[in-house]
Amino acid sequence: MPVQPIRLFGDPLLRTPAEPVVDFDRELRTLVKDLQETMLDAPGVGLAAPQIGVGLRVFSYHVDDTLGHLVNPVLDLSEEEHEDDEGCLSFPGLAFPTTRAWSVVAKGQDMYGEPVTIEGTELLARCVQHETDHLDGILFIDRLDRTQRKLALKAIREADWAGETAPPVKLSPHAMHGRAL
Repeated sequence: MPVQPIRLFGDPLLRTPAEPVVDFDRELRTLVKDLQETMLDAPGVGLAAPQIGVGLRVFSYHVDDTLGHLVNPVLDLSEEEHEDDEGCLSFPGLAFPTTRAWSVVAKGQDMYGEPVTIEGTELLARCVQHETDHLDGILFIDRLDRTQRKLALKAIREADWAGETAPPVKLSPHAMHGRAL
């Protein structure tokens, strides 16, 4: 599968909520493989479809030597929280302390439409929450406290990738045709 360009902060698609997947077909399986190959090449621990220009509710993850994906995730979060440094492939080279739920139970489907449940703590919980946020048009910098957010925005302005042109939208046969609304 080909490695796809990753969209960077400032691309409007990253702020657009993704549409639910309704067609569990070959194109979806290709999308999952593209997500996995792109994530592993980056390298990263997670990658959501909007980050490669597809406005569908799908993400891949690679945590503790487990490679997986989730379609149409719904999360149940613990009340206990944990703060740790968090980065994002759409913000290359940057990481900031971000508070997330300590554990998560994520329900959704696999690329064939079969039910899937992912349960995890620490890095897996953080990854699942981070990628699901992408599907909702939320970026990790939105979760930072005021001081850290100010530092993050300064670092983004100074980053060598700031202001780069977005790659073209990837075409898809799904109802969204690779575009967000």
